[in-house]
Amino acid sequence: MSKRGETFGFKQTRAEDTAKGRTSGAIRCLNCFERIIPPDEAKTYKCPHCGYEWRISWPFPNFPRIRGPVWDVNRKLAEKEVSEKGWESYGAK
Repeated sequence: MSKRGETFGFKQTRAEDTAKGRTSGAIRCLNCFERIIPPDEAKTYKCPHCGYEWRISWPFPNFPRIRGPVWDVNRKLAEKEVSEKGWESYGAK
């Protein structure tokens, strides 16, 4: 029986071991941390789990990366959540 990280008796590199656990074409929402898969070449994508929207870049085909939030959408969601929970928001007028 082989140990974790070994294939055919040869040890895998840390990068190879890490790459096995990755999901191609998926990113992790930076608000709820769920894995999401945006459509190919999408410029923005809304997380179906929490509703936050992200700007997406594609450095390589099938390799999306989050560039940052779509501020107007996420600000409204954050303000709604703050008001529902009765918290004071920073900069509230």
